[in-house]
Amino acid sequence: MTEDVFKALADPTRRRILDELVERDGQTLFEICTRLVTKHGLGLTRQAVSQHLAVLESAGLVLSRRQGRYKFHDVNTEPLERIVTRWLRPDAQEKAP
Repeated sequence: MTEDVFKALADPTRRRILDELVERDGQTLFEICTRLVTKHGLGLTRQAVSQHLAVLESAGLVLSRRQGRYKFHDVNTEPLERIVTRWLRPDAQEKAP
């Protein structure tokens, strides 16, 4: 699982997607595409952004939820917290069940 997180974070486009979701959680694919173009000048297709979101989702860094016709994407920091705890607070990991 940790390997998937590092692989997902290795791509600069995926890091920008996460930055945008941290700034404003619960965005649709269209909103993410728009923000990437306007703020970062990235002219990616919706399909390309969707593929990046799939990688982030499979690593557990993004959670998606459907609401009517729309699919919203939210950041999940839990995988990152596990990594940080592993190296920065190893004593906390030993106490965890």
